[in-house]
Parts: sequence; structure tokens; C-alpha cells
Amino acid sequence: MTSTIEQHDVLIIGQGAAAFAAALYAARYQMRTIVIGEMFGGETATGGLIENYPGYPEIDGYDLMLKFREQAEKYEVPIVDGKVESIDRTAHCFEARTDSGETYQGTTVILAVGRERRKLGLQHEDEWTGKGVSFCSTCDAPLHRGNVVAVVGGGDAAVKGAVLLSKYAERVYIVYRGVAFTRPEAANLRLLEQSGNVERLFNTNVIELKGNDGLSAIVLDQEVNGSTELAVNGIFIEIGADPRTELAHQLGILLNDRDEIIVDKHMGTNVHGVFAAGDVTDAGGDLKQTLTAAAQGALAATAAYADVSEHPEACAVHARGFSLV
Repeated sequence: MTSTIEQHDVLIIGQGAAAFAAALYAARYQMRTIVIGEMFGGETATGGLIENYPGYPEIDGYDLMLKFREQAEKYEVPIVDGKVESIDRTAHCFEARTDSGETYQGTTVILAVGRERRKLGLQHEDEWTGKGVSFCSTCDAPLHRGNVVAVVGGGDAAVKGAVLLSKYAERVYIVYRGVAFTRPEAANLRLLEQSGNVERLFNTNVIELKGNDGLSAIVLDQEVNGSTELAVNGIFIEIGADPRTELAHQLGILLNDRDEIIVDKHMGTNVHGVFAAGDVTDAGGDLKQTLTAAAQGALAATAAYADVSEHPEACAVHARGFSLV
């Protein structure tokens, strides 16, 4: 039995804000569009309550991503739940294969695969994300007015997070395994030093999360005020995130020294026909937010539309059948 590989104008890889925004714009350009991704909603879906997305004074991140997806589905964009394991290129035609063995061809590709947050590897860390455990100070700091919170990390993101949290929380502990912070920006370190409600705990690790259906305390490997258990309302894990670059490597896409995909103002990469959007790119600097990811997705789709207009039959030229076992 033979079957024809599905052909599209654009393959959008990912299922977060950048991917769904790209799908919406691509569909409105009447492009043959498909979204393929393994993790619905990306970081936004697991971020808990969001108070800084325009149009919604407050909304759960998962619910916001459902709205993104529903809007793309309104335009009959097919959405495939699966991981793209490999992708290759023949002239101006791209072929993506998923972990379930499906194959899709596209004249263009938009990589919107985001980042993988580094974690502490503790029990309940995933389970309590959004229930006291957070990976985004910018997103969740306003939820901790008058609370006691901890920030884990020693880099610039941790220092900035602690400074922001100090404006809302009653008390902020910044917990770091090293003897001093690692390369924070001078301005951020100065702001931290000016914050009177931040306590630094160096040479210290978080070894346990405690609570009942949510975080209420952390356990440290060093004593603080005579105890290794510290009551907190929230913990912010700011130890970095790594861009998902497996597919970028397969396509020969250029990365910067932080392993982010280098894009131009149109979200184009060095590989003709491949665009990228969201947290996997160097666009927007350190501001990795749902809002910026969605905007970049719209830009990428617009650029892909222009590209497809120049190469309308690229994949048709390379179409072929394959045998189903």
C-alpha cells in the first residue's frame, strides 16, 4: 500500500504562543498550514496565573493557551500532538518526521520549540508548578504580595528575579550553591543591595519541597536561624533554560553563544525557508514572554508567506510516495 506525504506551505513546529500565533496568521494568509508539537502551551501553559497579557487582567496560562489554540482551530489548522524527531531539506522543500512515524513536507518551516527549563530534580517540582513552584519571576511576582518567597540561582536572572520579588513580597531569600553570584549585571546587583528585604544564602542548596497539594516550605542543606526548614509561599527556580536546538543543528542553522537561533528582523534564519520565533531565538534579548513570543510568531508567518509566494510549487516538485508497512 502506498500513501502520499502530506504537503504544506508551512510546517510550524511547537505548540506554544509563538506557534499558535504563527498558525493564526499563516491561516489568514490562506497558506496550507500544520502545527506539530509535543507539549501543548509551552512554558505559558504551566506558568499559573498570568496578569501581564494585554486584554486579560488575569488568566491562567493553560486557559490562555487554550484560547490561542481554539483561535487557530477556527481557521481549520490541523494540530498534531507529537515530537518532530528529524527534519531535512531538499532544495526548497523540507521534510519532517515525527516520533510516531508520520512524515510532513513543507515549503517553509517555522521553529517555535521554545526552551527547556533547568530544574532542581526534586520531588513535587513538576506537580506543584503553578502551586508555589515557579520558573518565571516576571510572570508571577505580583502574585506574592506580602508573602515570603525563595529564589534559587546565582546568575543575572536570579538576581533580577529577587529584585522584582522584593517589590511585592515581605521577605525574599536568594539561595545559591556558590560562594558568590555569577556575573550578574552591575545595575541589577546594585538594586539587590538596595533591597532591604532580601537575604542571601550562599553555599546552600534546596534539597526538598514540602507541602500538602502545594508548596509551604523548603528544606535546605544548611541551617537558617537554627533550622534547615524554611517556610515559604513560593519558590522561583531561576537556574537557566536551554533552547531546544536539535532540529536547528540538523538544518545547519546558526546559533549565538547562548545556543539561541540567530534571526533577522523578519525572524529569518541563515537557512533559506526556515524561520524561528519565541524563546528559542535571540529576538527580544532576555525578555522571554508570551507577548513577545506571539508577536514573533506573527512576524515569522508573514515572512513565510512572502517566501512561499516566491516558491509556490517547491514541495510539489519533490513530492514522492512511500510504503506503509
